[in-house]
Amino acid sequence: MPQELTSELLKEIVQLIFERHGYDFRHYAEASLNRRMTRFLQISGTQPADLRYHITNDKSFFFWMLESLTVNVTEMFRDPMFYKSLVDKVLPILDTYPLLKIWHAGCATGEEVYSMAIILHEAGLLERTRIYATDINMANIKKAGAGIMSLEKIKEYTANYRKAGGAADFSDYYTARYDHAIINKQLTKNVLFSQHNLVTDNAFNEFQLVCCRNVMIYFDKELQNRVLNLFYQSLAPRGYLALGTKESLLFYDGMSKFEVIDDKNKIFRLKIDG
Repeated sequence: MPQELTSELLKEIVQLIFERHGYDFRHYAEASLNRRMTRFLQISGTQPADLRYHITNDKSFFFWMLESLTVNVTEMFRDPMFYKSLVDKVLPILDTYPLLKIWHAGCATGEEVYSMAIILHEAGLLERTRIYATDINMANIKKAGAGIMSLEKIKEYTANYRKAGGAADFSDYYTARYDHAIINKQLTKNVLFSQHNLVTDNAFNEFQLVCCRNVMIYFDKELQNRVLNLFYQSLAPRGYLALGTKESLLFYDGMSKFEVIDDKNKIFRLKIDG
C-alpha cells in the first residue's frame, strides 16, 4: 500500500525544496499541490517518506519532480472568445504604438504564445512586437522553443482558431511532419523564451500587455497578490493585463489601479492615474 502524503509532510517537503533548490512552493494552493505531488509519487513509484532523501541527493529526480509539479494544461486558442476580445478591444489600441512588448508569463509549452503570435500576425503587428515568453519549468521552455506539437491535436486547435475569429487557413501556420506539427518559424522569430520564476524573480522590462492565464489558480491569496504586484510593476502606462477566466483582481490590493475592459474574458487596463 502506498503511504499517505500528509499535510505536515508536504509542508516539510516544500520547505526542503526551497532551502535546497530555491524553488518556492510555500504559497501554492495546498490541495492542488498535494494532488500533483501524489500523482508524481504514483508515476515514479516513490514513497512519501523517501522524498527527503531523493530531493537532497538526486538532482535528476528533483527536476523530474519539478516538471510534474509545474506543468500546466494548455492548448492553442484556449478560450477562443478571449482571443476574439483581444483582437476587437486591445489590438486596435496597441496598433497605435510604434513598438510593442508583450510578456507571456507562465507560458507552459508555448501553445498560447503561438496563438498570440498568430493574432498579432493577422493584425499586422507581429513584426514590431517582441514577445517575452517565460516559465519556471526549463523543460517547458525547451519544448516551447522547439515549436513542435502533436498532430492529433491540430483538429481541435483549428476549431478553436475559427471560433476565435481566425479567417486564414490554419494549416499555413504549421508544417505536418509524420505525427507532429511544426510551427512556422516566422511566428516565433520575435519570441524570446526564457526561464522566470513568478514567485521569486523581479520585474525585468516594461510591457504594453502582460498575459498570465490559468497560472494563479494554483497560488494562495497572498501569492496571487504578490504576483499581481509584479505585473503592475511590469506594465507600461495604460498597459493591459490578461488573466484566466477563473482568475480575477477581486482580492488584489491594487484593484483600484485597473479598469475592466472585458470582465468575462478577464482583460484589464491600467487607469490613467494607475
